[in-house]
Amino acid sequence: MTTPMIGHFIGGNPMASRSERTSEVFNPATGAVTAKVALATPSELNAAVAAAHAAFPAWSQTSPLRRARVMFKFKELLEQNADRLAELITREHGKVFTDAKGEVTRGIEVVEFACGIPQMMKGEYSEQVAGGIDAWSIRQALGAWALGACVGITPFRHVQIQGVAGAKRRQAGRADHA
Repeated sequence: MTTPMIGHFIGGNPMASRSERTSEVFNPATGAVTAKVALATPSELNAAVAAAHAAFPAWSQTSPLRRARVMFKFKELLEQNADRLAELITREHGKVFTDAKGEVTRGIEVVEFACGIPQMMKGEYSEQVAGGIDAWSIRQALGAWALGACVGITPFRHVQIQGVAGAKRRQAGRADHA
Protein backbone atom coordinates (compact mmCIF):
# COMPACT_ATOMS: atom_id res chain seq x y z
CA MET A 1 0.00 0.00 0.00
CA THR A 2 1.31 3.43 -0.97
CA THR A 3 1.52 6.08 1.73
CA PRO A 4 -0.52 9.15 0.68
CA MET A 5 1.47 12.33 0.05
CA ILE A 6 0.06 15.65 1.31
CA GLY A 7 1.13 18.51 -0.93
CA HIS A 8 0.43 22.23 -0.78
CA PHE A 9 -2.50 24.48 -1.63
CA ILE A 10 -1.23 27.74 -3.12
CA GLY A 11 -3.24 30.44 -4.82
CA GLY A 12 -6.41 28.37 -4.70
CA ASN A 13 -4.83 25.36 -6.38
CA PRO A 14 -3.44 22.07 -5.08
CA MET A 15 0.25 21.75 -5.81
CA ALA A 16 2.56 18.77 -5.49
CA SER A 17 5.83 19.79 -3.90
CA ARG A 18 9.08 19.55 -5.82
CA SER A 19 10.90 18.98 -2.55
CA GLU A 20 12.41 15.62 -1.79
CA ARG A 21 12.03 16.38 1.92
CA THR A 22 8.98 14.98 3.68
CA SER A 23 7.74 14.45 7.19
CA GLU A 24 5.69 11.50 8.33
CA VAL A 25 2.17 11.92 9.69
CA PHE A 26 1.39 9.47 12.48
CA ASN A 27 -1.85 8.21 13.93
CA PRO A 28 -1.20 9.05 17.59
CA ALA A 29 -3.44 6.20 18.79
CA THR A 30 -1.53 3.49 16.94
CA GLY A 31 1.78 5.06 15.98
CA ALA A 32 1.23 3.97 12.37
CA VAL A 33 2.34 6.26 9.55
CA THR A 34 -0.81 7.42 7.78
CA ALA A 35 0.66 9.89 5.28
CA LYS A 36 3.66 11.97 4.40
CA VAL A 37 3.61 15.73 4.13
CA ALA A 38 5.86 17.52 1.68
CA LEU A 39 8.17 20.10 3.21
CA ALA A 40 8.12 23.21 1.04
CA THR A 41 11.09 24.41 -0.93
CA PRO A 42 12.06 28.07 -0.59
CA SER A 43 10.48 28.78 -4.00
CA GLU A 44 7.22 27.11 -2.92
CA LEU A 45 7.18 29.18 0.25
CA ASN A 46 7.83 32.32 -1.81
CA ALA A 47 4.99 31.32 -4.16
CA ALA A 48 2.60 30.98 -1.19
CA VAL A 49 3.60 34.39 0.16
CA ALA A 50 3.28 35.95 -3.30
CA ALA A 51 -0.19 34.42 -3.76
CA ALA A 52 -1.30 35.76 -0.38
CA HIS A 53 0.18 39.16 -1.18
CA ALA A 54 -1.64 39.23 -4.52
CA ALA A 55 -4.97 38.17 -2.96
CA PHE A 56 -4.93 40.61 -0.05
CA PRO A 57 -5.76 43.91 -1.86
CA ALA A 58 -8.91 42.52 -3.48
CA TRP A 59 -10.12 40.86 -0.26
CA SER A 60 -9.44 43.95 1.84
CA GLN A 61 -11.49 46.03 -0.62
CA THR A 62 -14.38 43.53 -0.64
CA SER A 63 -17.41 44.88 1.17
CA PRO A 64 -18.06 43.52 4.67
CA LEU A 65 -21.44 42.19 3.50
CA ARG A 66 -19.83 40.15 0.70
CA ARG A 67 -17.16 38.89 3.13
CA ALA A 68 -19.95 37.83 5.49
CA ARG A 69 -21.55 35.84 2.68
CA VAL A 70 -18.24 34.04 2.11
CA MET A 71 -18.04 33.27 5.84
CA PHE A 72 -21.66 31.99 5.84
CA LYS A 73 -20.74 29.62 3.00
CA PHE A 74 -17.65 28.53 4.97
CA LYS A 75 -19.89 27.89 8.00
CA GLU A 76 -22.26 25.87 5.84
CA LEU A 77 -19.37 23.73 4.56
CA LEU A 78 -18.10 23.17 8.11
CA GLU A 79 -21.56 22.04 9.22
CA GLN A 80 -21.99 19.73 6.23
CA ASN A 81 -18.60 18.14 6.89
CA ALA A 82 -18.55 18.22 10.70
CA ASP A 83 -18.31 14.44 11.15
CA ARG A 84 -15.62 14.14 8.50
CA LEU A 85 -13.61 16.95 10.10
CA ALA A 86 -13.99 15.34 13.52
CA GLU A 87 -12.76 12.04 12.06
CA LEU A 88 -9.69 13.82 10.65
CA ILE A 89 -8.96 15.44 14.01
CA THR A 90 -9.35 12.05 15.70
CA ARG A 91 -7.05 10.34 13.23
CA GLU A 92 -4.40 13.05 13.08
CA HIS A 93 -4.42 14.37 16.65
CA GLY A 94 -5.53 11.43 18.74
CA LYS A 95 -8.64 13.00 20.23
CA VAL A 96 -11.65 10.85 20.91
CA PHE A 97 -14.42 11.49 18.41
CA THR A 98 -16.71 13.35 20.85
CA ASP A 99 -13.90 15.74 21.81
CA ALA A 100 -13.02 16.25 18.15
CA LYS A 101 -16.67 16.96 17.39
CA GLY A 102 -16.58 19.58 20.15
CA GLU A 103 -13.55 21.21 18.47
CA VAL A 104 -15.46 21.41 15.20
CA THR A 105 -18.50 22.84 16.97
CA ARG A 106 -16.36 25.49 18.66
CA GLY A 107 -14.81 26.33 15.31
CA ILE A 108 -18.26 26.78 13.80
CA GLU A 109 -19.15 29.13 16.67
CA VAL A 110 -16.10 31.27 15.85
CA VAL A 111 -17.15 31.44 12.20
CA GLU A 112 -20.71 32.38 13.28
CA PHE A 113 -19.22 35.25 15.25
CA ALA A 114 -17.19 36.32 12.19
CA CYS A 115 -20.39 36.36 10.11
CA GLY A 116 -21.65 39.17 12.37
CA ILE A 117 -18.57 41.35 11.94
CA PRO A 118 -20.28 43.79 9.51
CA GLN A 119 -22.60 44.86 12.32
CA MET A 120 -19.73 45.14 14.79
CA MET A 121 -17.64 47.22 12.36
CA LYS A 122 -20.15 50.06 12.41
CA GLY A 123 -19.14 53.23 14.15
CA GLU A 124 -21.30 55.27 16.50
CA TYR A 125 -22.56 58.83 16.61
CA SER A 126 -23.99 60.64 19.62
CA GLU A 127 -25.32 64.20 19.51
CA GLN A 128 -24.87 66.62 22.38
CA VAL A 129 -22.75 64.46 24.68
CA ALA A 130 -21.85 67.80 26.28
CA GLY A 131 -22.75 71.39 25.52
CA GLY A 132 -22.33 71.75 21.75
CA ILE A 133 -20.20 68.61 21.50
CA ASP A 134 -21.05 65.60 19.37
CA ALA A 135 -19.07 62.36 19.58
CA TRP A 136 -18.48 59.68 17.00
CA SER A 137 -16.32 56.64 16.55
CA ILE A 138 -15.02 55.03 13.40
CA ARG A 139 -13.79 51.44 13.46
CA GLN A 140 -10.84 50.76 11.21
CA ALA A 141 -8.37 47.93 11.00
CA LEU A 142 -4.94 48.80 12.34
CA GLY A 143 -3.28 47.59 9.16
CA ALA A 144 -2.09 44.35 7.71
CA TRP A 145 0.49 42.77 9.97
CA ALA A 146 0.91 39.99 7.47
CA LEU A 147 -0.10 39.58 3.86
CA GLY A 148 -3.19 37.43 4.18
CA ALA A 149 -1.73 33.95 4.33
CA CYS A 150 -3.97 31.54 6.18
CA VAL A 151 -1.14 29.71 7.93
CA GLY A 152 -0.46 28.88 11.53
CA ILE A 153 1.51 26.62 13.78
CA THR A 154 -0.81 25.57 16.55
CA PRO A 155 -0.77 23.28 19.56
CA PHE A 156 -1.67 19.80 18.35
CA ARG A 157 -4.86 19.68 20.42
CA HIS A 158 -6.27 22.97 19.16
CA VAL A 159 -5.85 22.90 15.42
CA GLN A 160 -9.54 23.34 14.58
CA ILE A 161 -10.06 26.31 16.91
CA GLN A 162 -6.92 28.05 15.69
CA GLY A 163 -7.72 27.26 12.07
CA VAL A 164 -10.99 29.17 12.10
CA ALA A 165 -10.05 31.86 14.61
CA GLY A 166 -8.48 33.73 11.72
CA ALA A 167 -11.96 33.90 10.19
CA LYS A 168 -12.69 36.89 12.40
CA ARG A 169 -9.62 38.75 11.17
CA ARG A 170 -10.18 37.79 7.54
CA GLN A 171 -13.84 38.86 7.76
CA ALA A 172 -12.72 42.25 9.04
CA GLY A 173 -10.37 42.55 6.06
CA ARG A 174 -7.32 42.09 8.24
CA ALA A 175 -4.53 39.58 7.88
CA ASP A 176 -3.01 39.55 11.34
CA HIS A 177 -1.22 36.51 12.58
CA ALA A 178 -3.12 34.18 14.93
